[in-house]
Amino acid sequence: WVACVLQIMNGLENFKHHFQELAYTVNKTAGAHSDMAEELSRQLEDILSTYCHEDGGVGGEDAAVTNGQPDGVEVNGLSEKEDGKQEEAKLNGNGFPEKDQKKLQEKKKVKGLGKEITLLMQTFNTLSTPEEKLGGLCKKYAELLEENRNAQKQMRSLQKKQTQLIQEKDHLRNEHSKAILARSKLESLCRELQRHNRTLKEDGVQRARLEEEKRKEVTSHFQVTLNDIQAQMEQHNKRNANLRQENMELADKLKKLIEQYELREEHIDKVFKQKDLQQQLVDAKLHQAQALLKGSEDRHQKEKDFLLKEAAESQRMYELMKQQEVHLKQQLSLYTEKFEEFQNTLSKSNEVFTTFKQEMEKMTKKIKKLEKETTMYRSRWESSNKALLEMAEEKTLRDKEFESLQVKVQRLEKLCRALQIERNELSKKVQGVSTGVESKPETETGSPSEATDSEEGSPVHQNSPETPQTSCSPACHCAPELEAETHREVCSVFCFKMFVNWYFILFAGHSNLTFPLYKKVPKMLLDFPSPPVYIYLQIKILRTLKCDLCFYC
Repeated sequence: WVACVLQIMNGLENFKHHFQELAYTVNKTAGAHSDMAEELSRQLEDILSTYCHEDGGVGGEDAAVTNGQPDGVEVNGLSEKEDGKQEEAKLNGNGFPEKDQKKLQEKKKVKGLGKEITLLMQTFNTLSTPEEKLGGLCKKYAELLEENRNAQKQMRSLQKKQTQLIQEKDHLRNEHSKAILARSKLESLCRELQRHNRTLKEDGVQRARLEEEKRKEVTSHFQVTLNDIQAQMEQHNKRNANLRQENMELADKLKKLIEQYELREEHIDKVFKQKDLQQQLVDAKLHQAQALLKGSEDRHQKEKDFLLKEAAESQRMYELMKQQEVHLKQQLSLYTEKFEEFQNTLSKSNEVFTTFKQEMEKMTKKIKKLEKETTMYRSRWESSNKALLEMAEEKTLRDKEFESLQVKVQRLEKLCRALQIERNELSKKVQGVSTGVESKPETETGSPSEATDSEEGSPVHQNSPETPQTSCSPACHCAPELEAETHREVCSVFCFKMFVNWYFILFAGHSNLTFPLYKKVPKMLLDFPSPPVYIYLQIKILRTLKCDLCFYC
């Protein structure tokens, strides 16, 4: 089967290789033909773009070209040349030059004037007086003048038409020349196309012949390989049928042997049962004899002869039984040999069962190990779930603490605003009192009052260590001290909280980690690390307080 499959694969690979070669050659020739066709189409487009761009150009010639062959193409292009000569003769206009036409027109005018003069003379002869003749002459002159003007107008319009016709004539001549050139180029293109079609037909016929020959060779080779494969498959089928028949015969023989072995086993069992029964009979007889001996000790003397006879008979029976026992032992040895053979086969099967049992024990050990691992992972999972629940509870507690702290912060902000309003009011009062009393101390300090006012009038900056203390009234000193103390307390709380938040953001990274500073901080000031927006709000609150006396500031 493997050899057949290999031969099939080799045949298919050869066929595939040959098909790829054919496809490559076809693609190559098709590419060359497509290149030639593209070149011819490009030349045709160039001709059409050059000679057919105004008023349709060579519309008749383009429409006449069907399937690459022009209508009415004769040998050496004689019909096209004759058509060109006829069109040129028509455009030149009956073959008369312009001078001859002018002379004929003058002769016609002179003839017409002679007729008019004769008519005038006849009309004048009818008139009697010279005044009437003069009046008629004037009328005739006016009529002639009007006719002359009309004739001049007509002549101008006709001259314009003549110039237009001349321009159209020149344009038509140019187009005719272009059409002749385009026709000649199209004829050359048609000839090239005809040549190309002939070469394509010849190449196609030749390639078709070659491909047909190659296809026949490939099909013949493939048919030969298929026949070889079929012959080998038939041989293999015959061999498989013979092997199948031999296997069936061997199976029948094995069944017969098994049946014989079962029959022998049944016979051995029957013999063993018979021997057991005989032994039981002998034992029963011995017991009976002993009972008779014990019961008939008094009659021993009387029945001695009778007993001797029975002893002889029993001896004879014993010898017979012994002979039977030897014969049975021989049979038993034969059966033991067969039983040993059977036991060897059973031992082999037992060995197989022991190996299977060992593998089962290994698998049970692995299963126990995996069960232990599953119990361990289950315990870990339960512990992790417990830890997760504890963390969730802790998070809820922290969220509640955070909300309470937010409420406290809002209250502190309200308190700060109230303190700021109170400070501003007190500072205004202090400024109003100090303007009337502290004119002299202000001159001694040398710092202008506008500098203190520019700092939003905060009394804390007046008590800074850079500026010396000024002697003020008791009412003046109470308000700044109280305000400074309140600012100091509030600012210390906010500054300490902001310091802790910055510490945990920069160094801790998470609020669940424990650090020495975290243990020392009061619980009401601690929450989750504040985001940058919250810290920015804290800084703005500190700027509104304007406390320079705080330790943290």
